[in-house]
This record gives sequence, structure tokens and C-alpha cells, in this order.
Amino acid sequence: VIVDIFLIFSNVGGKQSEYGRQRMALLGAGLGNTTALDFVFVIDSSRSIRPEDYDKVKTFIINLLQFLDVGLNSTRVGLLQYGSVVQPEFSLNTHTSKAQVEEAVRNMQHLATGTMTGLAIQYTMEVAFTEEQGARPKSLQIPRIAMIVTDGRPQDTVEEIAAEAREAGIQIFAIGVGRVEMKTLKAIGSQPHSEHVHLVANFSQIETLISVFNVCACSLGSDMCKVVEHQCQHICVSSPASYRCRCRKGFTLNPDGKTSCSEAVIMDLVFVIDGSKSLGPANFELVKQFVNSIVDSLNVSRMVTRVGLIQFSTKVRTEFSLGQHAAAQDVKRAVNQMQYMGRGSMTGSALRHMFQFSFSEKEGARLNVPRVCIVFTDGRSQDDVSEWASKAKTSGVTMYALGVGKAIEQELREIASEPAEMHLYYAEDFEKMGEITKKLKFIKMPLCSFWEPFCAGVSVISLFKLETLENQVVNK
Repeated sequence: VIVDIFLIFSNVGGKQSEYGRQRMALLGAGLGNTTALDFVFVIDSSRSIRPEDYDKVKTFIINLLQFLDVGLNSTRVGLLQYGSVVQPEFSLNTHTSKAQVEEAVRNMQHLATGTMTGLAIQYTMEVAFTEEQGARPKSLQIPRIAMIVTDGRPQDTVEEIAAEAREAGIQIFAIGVGRVEMKTLKAIGSQPHSEHVHLVANFSQIETLISVFNVCACSLGSDMCKVVEHQCQHICVSSPASYRCRCRKGFTLNPDGKTSCSEAVIMDLVFVIDGSKSLGPANFELVKQFVNSIVDSLNVSRMVTRVGLIQFSTKVRTEFSLGQHAAAQDVKRAVNQMQYMGRGSMTGSALRHMFQFSFSEKEGARLNVPRVCIVFTDGRSQDDVSEWASKAKTSGVTMYALGVGKAIEQELREIASEPAEMHLYYAEDFEKMGEITKKLKFIKMPLCSFWEPFCAGVSVISLFKLETLENQVVNK
């Protein structure tokens, strides 16, 4: 037998979850047995947690241990806490009894530093669940469980590393207290989120989760995808302790993690942003909002869409490269932190920099992935734009030219890819640009269906559909 751990956490009003009812039915049918887990607690020990609340977390852990059959041949328990760094307290093979684990928990000291949740998840995956640290071989199919308790916004990226950990076979329960966003918890926790992701208002309420924590056993051959109503649109994949949803090739999982899948927008996208003095600080902020509105429509990750940005004035400055950020929130944060240059307008130099550096492997560009560049400008360039725009287009970069105010139509046409009506946009002033930004639609279409004569095996490309000031809609 192996174990299936589940939390009837959707209670908080005393209601047992559908998943819990189904698992209890299994037990009633005689499929239950003793528990065996490799269980690691991952505890936020940041400075935002007050000493009295830190003690409540320790009490929560000790009370939760009462549901575990702790021992080398049953459930092994490890614990690490994290702030700005990760501090392992004890590994899966350190203690052989519940009393020893409880004593170690009582002796923990509050770190009171930062909140590097992503780093803690990485340590959990790469170190805590290794055989050297006491995890049993995967061939034994002992469920690997990580319970993460956090009270605030991570100072690093969690989405990708949490996905890697889940993919490696770790079932993650994410418990948030207070200010942490549900979106962050869902990025961490396993599916179904109703069983693995929970948020309480304060540390006093964390104890309410204890009464609904249950650990049960199921038979070795149980197929979780057949036991539960998983709602996976494409593919359901069972694991010893739960299940997860996957998409067919060419699609990506939506944020809910199960109900629908959408076509993946796979590309390397570089923004080339005018930071000349003619914009002014206020309009530069509108440009930043424009960029972030596009980022919101993308599935930003290392595997799907990568985003880079350069700003130009008299000089050219790389704000962030394609390989620098792996999540939309990190890209948007970097955009918001950009400092306005406020000098000349050397658009040609910016295009040269984009062509020579931005789409290089060194800066994170990938081979055989569609390359897209969006150039934003508000006036006449002080140098020639045609040479480097032409070189970029010839090399396979799809160019979009967006102009506002005194931008020169001829220059925009020299920058934009063909057909111009699909790749060139102009607005009379920034206020109207703000209105148009809200109407910006990001659409996905097969490259071969759009440019059939030039089809060369690339399956998906992203095209922008921009509504003009006269509300003209381009038909595809």
C-alpha cells in the first residue's frame, strides 16, 4: 500500500469537500491502510511575522503532527524555514519519533529577515527531498509532501520553480496567512486548488485548519483521475497523492489549472521604447502602462513567451533582456521601475542595438522561436531607421511600429513589417493612445494559415490586432 494525503480544507465553514467525501468512500470500501509519507514543512520566518505569531505557527505544526504516524518506516518529517536565506532545521532522516520532531519544532528560532519563497521551494526540491536527506527512492512510490506556510508577498519568483517541484512529483500544500495573495498561493500549490490552497485572515485562524486535516490511505492501483471529478479539459495525470491537469502539445494550462486550455503564444518579444525629451515624464508613464497592458495578455515564462525591453534617447539602454524575467509580474515590475532618459531620439541606433544584441542567445533569445519587436516612438528620428529595420525584417523579426503625435508615417512604414495595415499604428496624441491601449487585442493564429506561401514549419505566431482611431478593425 501507499498513502494518499488530502486536506478537507475547503471547510472553513465546516463543510467537507467533494474530494474528501470521495476519499472517505474509498476508506469505507476497505481500501484504507496505514500511512507512509515523506513530509517536509516549509515555514516562512520573515520579519513581518511577529514573535507571538511565530509561536502560533509552531503550535500549528505540533498539532498537525498528531495526524501523522512518524517513524523511519512510516512517515518521515523534515522542516526548513526561510527568510532572506533558507535554514534547514532537520531533514527527513534526522528524527525517528514524533516526540523528537515536536521538540525540534519548539526549539526553532525566528529568522526575522526577508521572504525568499522561491528560493525555499528550490531548496525543498533540490535538497530536502533527496535520498541523502532521507527521502525514500521514488521507486517505492512514497508520496512526497511539502506544506508551505507563508504570510506575505515573495521577494522572488515562485511560479516556475513551484511548477518544477510539482513536475518532480512533490505534492505542495500552500497555506497563506494575512496579506499573501491567493494568486501567489495558487501558483505554488498542487491541483486541485480547492484541496491544496488555503488562505486565512490571521495567525489566530490558522488553528481552524487543524480540525479539518486528515490523512488517509488508498490502494496502490487507485487512479485518482477516475476517482475524482477532475474537470481537466485535455489530459488528467494521476499521482500517488493527487492528480494534475495537462494540455495537449501546442496548448498551455489556464490560470485555474484545470478547466480550460488555450493555444500557447510562443515567441521572443522585444519592446523598443522611445525615451526622448519630446515625450515628457507624464507621457512616458502612459507608455509604461501601454507596455504592461500587452504583457498582461501574454503567458510569460521561459518556456512560452520571453520579454525584453530597450529604451532609447540619445543613447540606447537595455532595461531587461529576454532571459532576465520568467514571469509577467517580474516584467511589469521592471517596466514600472524604468527611469525616463529624456534626451534625443536615435531610433536607428536603437534598431541596430535590437538587431545586434537583443535577439542574441547571450541575452536569452531561443533558436527556432518566432521573434517579434514592437517599436514605439513619438517623433522624427535623428538618424536613419531603414537600414537596421530592413536587416531585422530580413533576419525574420516581425516588426510592429507604433507612433504617436509627431511620429513620421514614412519612418513608421520603413520600420513595420508587411502588410503595413497589420503592423503599423498611429494615434494623434497620448490621451487617445491611452484609450486605444485598453482596446488592444492580442490574437493567436497559425503562421501558415496567414502567410501560406511563406510557411516554413513554424506552427504558431502572435499577431497584434490594433483598432485605429476610426475604430477600423483589420480582418484576418
